[in-house]
Amino acid sequence: MKRQERALLILDKLEEIYPDVKCSLNYTTPLEMLIATQLSAQCTDARVNIVTETLFKKYRSAEDFANADYEELCNDIKSAGFYRNKAKNIIACCQRILEVYNGEVPDTMEDLLTLAGTGRKTANLVLGDIFGKPAYVVDTHCIRLTNRMGLTTKTAPVKIEMDLRKIIPPEKSLHFCHQLVAHGRAACSARKPDCEGCHLNEVCKKVGIEKKK
Repeated sequence: MKRQERALLILDKLEEIYPDVKCSLNYTTPLEMLIATQLSAQCTDARVNIVTETLFKKYRSAEDFANADYEELCNDIKSAGFYRNKAKNIIACCQRILEVYNGEVPDTMEDLLTLAGTGRKTANLVLGDIFGKPAYVVDTHCIRLTNRMGLTTKTAPVKIEMDLRKIIPPEKSLHFCHQLVAHGRAACSARKPDCEGCHLNEVCKKVGIEKKK
């Protein structure tokens, strides 16, 4: 079975299982999405949502974050982990948004990548969920599942993204990535994937998964 053919079959199956899945981070504005995604690095979405529930009431604009006291912001986001680096990036990011983009989150990959703390994963999520553009969000779930399913043999996120761009239709790209997160949590875990109970059993190559004897 060719890789693109397998990808389309997997897309159909995922749509049956997770038709309404969406980003699990809470946000109401493009800036909140950007900050929440930066905080989610090495942190669960559930924890980030707890942090941002109060954070976004205290800091309501790019100007608020840009002018934030560093130590105070560190304390505000401490439970999200790596808080010192994240606080530094958030302040620098919002300063650039003010200085270069008139206080508005930019809507291109090139511009988003100029913001502190913003890599391709974060940029793709913002582009897809906020601006409705094709977006291939390569997180830990995506890396694990696309390799197991035989959709790529790469491990570097940017190379996986390029492979997915060749086989996943752009209009389905973001939804596909959200579905991978849902499936990774529900069935295809890192240590004990439930292959026997998985709806993708017949179309997944199960690369690297130990067979039960």
